[in-house]
Amino acid sequence: MQFLLAFTLAVPLLGAVAALLPAPPGLKGKNPDQAVLRHGVTVTGVVLAAAIALALGFDHDAPSRFQATTDISWIPALDIRIHLGIDGISLPLLLMTALLFFLCAVYSYFKLPEGPSPKAFVSLLLVLEAGTLATFAVLDLLLFFLAFEMVLIPMYFLIARWGGAQRQAAAWKFILYTLLGSVVMLLGLLLIGLNSGTFDMVALASDNGRELSHTTQILAVLAIGLGLAVKTPMWPLHSWLPDAHTAAPTVGSVLLAGVMLKMGTYGFVRILLPITPDGMHTFAPYLGAFAAVGIVYGSLACLALARKGNKGDLKRLIAYSSVGHMGFVLLGIATLTPTGVNGALFANIAHGLITGLLFFLVGALKDRYGSSDLDTLAGVTGAALYGRAPRLGALLAFAAVASLGLPGLAGFWGEMLALFGAFDPAEGLSRPAFLTYMAVGAFGTLLTAAYLLIVVRRVCMGDPKAGPEVSLADVQHYEFAAWTPLVALTVLAGLWPATLLGLTDPAVQKLLAGGNA
Repeated sequence: MQFLLAFTLAVPLLGAVAALLPAPPGLKGKNPDQAVLRHGVTVTGVVLAAAIALALGFDHDAPSRFQATTDISWIPALDIRIHLGIDGISLPLLLMTALLFFLCAVYSYFKLPEGPSPKAFVSLLLVLEAGTLATFAVLDLLLFFLAFEMVLIPMYFLIARWGGAQRQAAAWKFILYTLLGSVVMLLGLLLIGLNSGTFDMVALASDNGRELSHTTQILAVLAIGLGLAVKTPMWPLHSWLPDAHTAAPTVGSVLLAGVMLKMGTYGFVRILLPITPDGMHTFAPYLGAFAAVGIVYGSLACLALARKGNKGDLKRLIAYSSVGHMGFVLLGIATLTPTGVNGALFANIAHGLITGLLFFLVGALKDRYGSSDLDTLAGVTGAALYGRAPRLGALLAFAAVASLGLPGLAGFWGEMLALFGAFDPAEGLSRPAFLTYMAVGAFGTLLTAAYLLIVVRRVCMGDPKAGPEVSLADVQHYEFAAWTPLVALTVLAGLWPATLLGLTDPAVQKLLAGGNA
């Protein structure tokens, strides 16, 4: 298990270097570009296999205990260690990350976005995978920061070099926002480490903030929370996200929504909740307020984009929907209760699966129609996907109803548990305030249903014979391969939520109790 976790983190980095090297004569094939794309599929496939082996070897009777641990001294003077490990909180995120990267590699093998060398594309994709996997596996504050920052440059280049219109401006906005947040976050991490005498996240969580004064915890939550909130993104620090999603290539949007946004909320759960409990208790009502506003703001922005004549871009609409969905995650965290935090973690996974699928589908629509503009897709008679490409239309409708939180699908449980947590927040928090947040969040679910059903009606319905003949390919074999796992997992997580909650709940109970439960 120790070897498997280290192997899972190291293979993408080695694969990224190998992708840039000349291929051996026997592996060049007739098309060098396809050879390097095949290399990307192979490496991400090996990583996924290793992650599945980790899950199979994981002791499911003790998900609150860190497993597959490696603890090696790195910088003794500062007590910085190469400390790795996974528990019931990080294992699902690790698996989802490995899966989404593999599916993106498969999709890119058949549908590479226009841009420079495929070698650079595959190499950047693998570096991005290494950084995201490491973020969910490291147990040292400074290693967490390094992994957290490692993903920024690859994503910047994926947007700037392989993106669509306005890609340079969107890439610069992405990097400036996230770097600024990261600088402030680093100050907070150093404040904790230097005041407590260690950067070890396990030791700090077990101490439960007893070595840190109330003032230190307040400052740490402000600094670290700001950096994490930018990455989440939390309203009103979200403005980089719609531009980045709109400009990014399809796989860039999938990974940005499905993996990178989870890094911010994971930091709240892994670092701030157990290490600075007093500081989080002070700021929880404000975090809940920002989350509730974000839920409604994201939905209203989507409604505006979905209206006829507003030239709303579907990718931009889904990006704004992410602001609302991540608002539920933050609301669950703000309750400081096991119910709310479990809901937040469940919503994280559900959002990654469903929104990843949505971005795949919108990318496919853009490839077929040459645009993701909603008015263009609707046109005079509508894109009429049910008639012209019934499988594609059915998948879009499925992803939409999953995103709006239909019971029986993955999107339902996270939002419901977050609202339940707000109904009965942790002791000492204002119950009237959180009841208000719960009511606002519930109203946000109605707005979510409204804009997603409008999108389905405008894009999927219509008379395919009423307008000019349009030759529209239905779901292709490679698309089927890339999307089917996301559909299956969305259904499985919706029908058997205990599979995921059984992993997260013991770990959350221990985390909120300061490592003593």
